[in-house]
Amino acid sequence: MASDTSSSGWITVPDGVRLRYWQDGPATGPNLVFIPGWVQTAAQFKKQVEYFKAKFRVTTYDHRGHGESDKPAFGYRLSRLAADLEALLTQLDLRSVTLIGHSMGAAVTWAHWDLFAHDRIAKLVFADQSPTLSINPAWTPEQILEKGGVFLPEARYELINALRGPQWKEAWASLSKSFFSPDVDAKDVEWFLQQQMKSPPEIAAALMIDHSACDWCDVFPRINVPVLGIGAKGSLMAYQGMEWIVKQTGGRIVTFEKEEGGSHFMFWENPEKFNRVVEEFLLE
Repeated sequence: MASDTSSSGWITVPDGVRLRYWQDGPATGPNLVFIPGWVQTAAQFKKQVEYFKAKFRVTTYDHRGHGESDKPAFGYRLSRLAADLEALLTQLDLRSVTLIGHSMGAAVTWAHWDLFAHDRIAKLVFADQSPTLSINPAWTPEQILEKGGVFLPEARYELINALRGPQWKEAWASLSKSFFSPDVDAKDVEWFLQQQMKSPPEIAAALMIDHSACDWCDVFPRINVPVLGIGAKGSLMAYQGMEWIVKQTGGRIVTFEKEEGGSHFMFWENPEKFNRVVEEFLLE
């Protein structure tokens, strides 16, 4: 992520946890903050940093319990991660920011919008995250697609318990592979898995308990800045869920087809399209 204007460091949030961050691009450029998903790291946005740093001030960071940030035994809730994001924005004094959240990173932006003032936020980009991960057994098939549900109640805890069990590495590897298109380079899958496993399995499980229980549907109608939603037809999360989110916000939607790297990690498999549609949105 290095460049002539690059910098990196740590911020310390109010509960004493240190978060690692990186910045690239001209100091006077428009601010972008990329927010990684569950057990993902800032490094996984390297194709976006390389592209956007020519014109934008790009900030990436690792959540608590992830990557190079501190890994305390507490604080693994979306509300706490939103407070960490607020600390990052205020301590680095980032203004007129576009927040770009992938997967759980999008949910962190929703939690932040729900809890904190919006005066620093100019635009929002949500990439492949459902309004809620948990499926209500009473929902119709149409409602499941609309909400983008992934887990029935028992399946949710099957994953959490697997991450806490003796075969956690196997469970984790299987889940990680399912996030990609079938023909993706095995070396990419392995590198992503290495990044993910910088989070201890107990932390991954603790965060998934909260992440998979949240329902963000009441937040979307209250968002009053421009929104870009990015869905993917090859993702575990139904793309209809992102379409529904965008309807609530009055934003715009871009959906990746399976054949164009439209997996959960579309920003990695097809960075050309991902970067282009985000840049078009930023310049509107």
